[in-house]
Amino acid sequence: MSDENAGKLNQLLAELGDARLVSSRWLRAHGYSSSLVARYVDSGWLVSPARGVYMRKGGRLQWEGVVRSLQVGEGVPLHVGGLFALSLQGHEHYLRLGDAGAITLYGMERPPAWLGKLSLAQRFHYRGKGPFDLLPAAFTAEVSEKTLSEQGLAWYRAAPNTDALVCSTPERAMLELCDGVVDATLVYEADALMQAMTTLRPQRVGMLLRHCRSIKAKRLFLALAERHRHAWLSHVPLDGVDLGRGKRALVPGGRLHPTYQITLPGDLDEHLA
Repeated sequence: MSDENAGKLNQLLAELGDARLVSSRWLRAHGYSSSLVARYVDSGWLVSPARGVYMRKGGRLQWEGVVRSLQVGEGVPLHVGGLFALSLQGHEHYLRLGDAGAITLYGMERPPAWLGKLSLAQRFHYRGKGPFDLLPAAFTAEVSEKTLSEQGLAWYRAAPNTDALVCSTPERAMLELCDGVVDATLVYEADALMQAMTTLRPQRVGMLLRHCRSIKAKRLFLALAERHRHAWLSHVPLDGVDLGRGKRALVPGGRLHPTYQITLPGDLDEHLA
């Protein structure tokens, strides 16, 4: 191997570390030809856990490293949101059995095909751009907390000694969850999670409500918050929040919430027990 190629290899291995993946697209953009990558694989320096993506031989294939590779390495503005973001932040007790293994991703850009072909215990579920009209930020390592906060996002570490990931804050994750509710079972789950949301920040809630396009998500979120008498709710600024008109039948045969005009299952208390 020439000194130049040896230098490129060392640079690549340092970039990869123990948990990062890089795509064929990234490699080409950084001057690694297909033939050179094939040579690294044949020589035992790289392995390909799925077609079109590579990692250091002996590296750890973990979902945290995969998401970090997408966000910061590949520049794909996908964030961890909804149920999985809430589980990361300590609310996994309220999730249905098995849901903690489904990583919910949101963003304007679809994830690459190789994401669904990795041999991981967890599954990735792409939920589209979600219910907000906020313009996505680039998830570079240098993006500021302030920039992320303005979108209801933040850096989170899934475990000690792991890289930080861009995730929805609890306020945004709850609205993402409410947007996906389609039946009574999901209302029960959203209600159980809302019961635990005692420390949401009212100004952030108000900002996200103003930028949320889903009437259903906003009404359900507010109705459940009122149902649990959260102290922060009275401080949420609702100026400019469009709650739509008319009644919304979320579940057949449910009870109509008098304030937010959305039907909720009549047996919510029984499911909290």
